[in-house]
Amino acid sequence: MRAAFRGARRVLPAGVRRETVRERLDRLVAEAPAAYDLDDWADVYGNDDSIIGELERRTAGVLGTVGAVFFPTGTMAQQVALRCWAGRTGNATVAGHPLSHMEVHEGDAWAVVSGLRMVHPTHAPRSPTAAEIYDLPEPFGALALELPLRDAGFVLPTWDELTAAVEAARDREAVVHFDGARLWECGPHFGRPLPEIAALADSVYVSFYKSLGGISGAALAGTEDFTEEARAWRHRYGGRLFQQWPVALAALAGLDRELPRLAEYVAHAKVVARALGEGLAEAGVPWFRVHPGVPHTHQFQVWLPHPPELLNEAVVHQAEQAGTALFGRWDEPGPAGPPGVAMTELTVGAAALDWTEGDIRSATGEFVNFVRRAGGGEPGGLGESWVGGRGQG
Repeated sequence: MRAAFRGARRVLPAGVRRETVRERLDRLVAEAPAAYDLDDWADVYGNDDSIIGELERRTAGVLGTVGAVFFPTGTMAQQVALRCWAGRTGNATVAGHPLSHMEVHEGDAWAVVSGLRMVHPTHAPRSPTAAEIYDLPEPFGALALELPLRDAGFVLPTWDELTAAVEAARDREAVVHFDGARLWECGPHFGRPLPEIAALADSVYVSFYKSLGGISGAALAGTEDFTEEARAWRHRYGGRLFQQWPVALAALAGLDRELPRLAEYVAHAKVVARALGEGLAEAGVPWFRVHPGVPHTHQFQVWLPHPPELLNEAVVHQAEQAGTALFGRWDEPGPAGPPGVAMTELTVGAAALDWTEGDIRSATGEFVNFVRRAGGGEPGGLGESWVGGRGQG
């Protein structure tokens, strides 16, 4: 599949066309002079007067916080944040979502490594409401909100719902932590700048490779006393690496290159989602789901009633034979979805901006034909057991 993506003339989703080490190094060298003074000294254990310190100050400035601390991984940053709050509140119970990144993708690090306990205000595929937070039957020290909630479809609450949830946590004498790996692109949905969003929380985690196209790395942002404690725990968790300048350099370049364009990506994601839905309907697919039908960020899900192996075969054939990569990899749904269907996540980035609605509808019909050739049935017979469920979420 990787070779098919690299050979395709047109690729809609961001992130599927992988780079070689040489290509990534060449891109970093090309972007580096505009991102940072390359005559400055390399970092040593994250010293403040280095590129790491510059990235931390730049991140705090973008988020409007007093300080920020660089971490090699988001998993480490999340555990440190919640570990700090457990110590400060005296309560190791965290209110979080069962579909959150911490629950699904971090190997239970919050419990195994940090000794925390998770309770769930809701199991619905959305952020918890204020009423659900008030109704939790036991005290909790921190409320962790993933913005957007990726495994539910990159969904966000409304601004009023978010502020009400935060107020409910405060009324329950809990602090608020934002799992904001993808917080960068939430501004258009909320209609608020990043500092106003970040100001709702006591701590905010952001990623430098999700949405910004960095190599890796993350940051925790918050008050001065919180970030100082986070630095101490970063060392204890093994995150004080000797040198991390390539990662920091790529992050600074991403802040320059991608952050100003994210609103444009979010706007075009709505165009892409609508055109995909129209294309699937025009192709006679009796059931599909584009979720959310109007994306909240520049990422959303597409669901079809076929095994992922069959859809991935169609992806490869379309890329190799038609030169078009409309979708990335399809997988069986996780705990958010039913069996018997496959789901793919679609990220709209710079390459997708050249795709018109007509381009997308045409490529969608072409993809459906490749699915049928791969064994997905004829018009009217595609996923018959799902007839009646067509929609865009």
